[in-house]
Amino acid sequence: METTQVVNFRREVLRRIAEYTWNDCLPEHIYDILYNTVKDNTSRVRCCVHKERAVLKNRIQMALWQPLGLNIINAAKAALDGEFDKKLPIIDVLPDACDACPIDKYYVTDLCRHCIQHNCMNNCPKKAISIVNNRAFINRDICIECGRCSKSCPYGAIIEISRPCIRACALNALSAGEDKRTKIDYEKCTNCGNCREACPFGALDERSMIVPLLLSLKQHKPVIAMLAPSFVGQFGMKITPAQVIAGLYKLGFTDVVEVAVGADITTLHEAEEFLEKVPKKLSFMTSSCCPAFVSLVKKHFPEYEENISKTTSPMVSCGLYVKNKNPEAMTCFIGPCIAKKRESLEHPDAVDFVLTYEELQCIFEGTGIDLSQPADKEYVTQATAGGIGFPLTRGVQASMQEVLPAEIQAELKLEYADGLENCNDKLTLIKNGKLAADYFEGMACCNGCVNGPGSLAQQGLTRVLVTKFQKAAEKKTSDQLQEAVDAVKKISFEV
Repeated sequence: METTQVVNFRREVLRRIAEYTWNDCLPEHIYDILYNTVKDNTSRVRCCVHKERAVLKNRIQMALWQPLGLNIINAAKAALDGEFDKKLPIIDVLPDACDACPIDKYYVTDLCRHCIQHNCMNNCPKKAISIVNNRAFINRDICIECGRCSKSCPYGAIIEISRPCIRACALNALSAGEDKRTKIDYEKCTNCGNCREACPFGALDERSMIVPLLLSLKQHKPVIAMLAPSFVGQFGMKITPAQVIAGLYKLGFTDVVEVAVGADITTLHEAEEFLEKVPKKLSFMTSSCCPAFVSLVKKHFPEYEENISKTTSPMVSCGLYVKNKNPEAMTCFIGPCIAKKRESLEHPDAVDFVLTYEELQCIFEGTGIDLSQPADKEYVTQATAGGIGFPLTRGVQASMQEVLPAEIQAELKLEYADGLENCNDKLTLIKNGKLAADYFEGMACCNGCVNGPGSLAQQGLTRVLVTKFQKAAEKKTSDQLQEAVDAVKKISFEV
């Protein structure tokens, strides 16, 4: 992830909250976040110090998983008291950060030459364009934003403008409210996180489970860390998997399990489900690993809800697997995904906490854990190459295909899409009968989970390192992992 001033502010808030929670002084020092992060002589990125601090208050409220507008001391006390409203949205608009960007969609630039043809005027169905001061002028009271003027201008002098956050959302879940601030339609939103990454003002943020997790660790509860396959390389090229896992033990986790083991379980269960349902009961089946993709289908293609695999995602499969072995355990998923936070709230029997890699790094820094310290021994993966490959392009279908009978593999029609816009387009083609598929794998993030919004490393580097980690696995296909085979036989991994 590119380190910008927005990212720096977000991480500083998370670091400080982790530090103060760990040291039992969160309410007493909560205002220090405002006055130490933004001092009177700090270089401005907003109009004034008061605006800077107002935005930081919003970030603190989000990081504490509390309502926006709540006094931050009260917010800190509420978080420490375990007040954790599951109905609050995962992604929210920070009211003090939103710049209420202009929403006039078409704009005449200085490239306008006041040409003789006046194509823009002639092609406007509402006659909303006239010439004022030797250039085209758009009457906003008449304009219907059809875009004909922009398309007809030979100089390209009329450009289309939209808010970065709105442009980033492939599902039209964002719009401008009456106060011109961005608002989110949660009936359409899938918590993919694209809007958060796109806003240049940092006006969209995610809520965090840092405080309840740290409290559980401080109380020495049996919390198991569940590491997503893309963890390799996230904390620096020189930080090995063994060092990351050692850091988790130092933090107080009682054990560490790879979510790739859950992916192996998902592979085996989903393969059985596929053989049972396609084509006998369903014309095609979709993957269920990506919660944002699942939300896309449920909210925007409800006619295909039954086509979604009922097999639990790798995160949930891993949580169920862990809790079956130790019913007293609590589980914490650690990965690149924001949407997993909403999924965890829907599966409290399997997952207690979700952290992004970014949040985990802030916890390490806030609690003073140095990952560069040598690990006692090298780490050998618990999973198979098939499970480790889930975050890569076509990783899910590749793993599942390998455990299907050879005669099924030969005739299988597989489709794949990454990025919600591409997923939406391909599902539309299927709906219109223009694309045939037996199995459709959808991933909300372009290039797959290695490019999730909670990542720290560049997706290209992560892809290389995950592939290397995958090749080093002793077992290659999910059916070679006996623990996964046994788990599928005795535990229900169906939603």
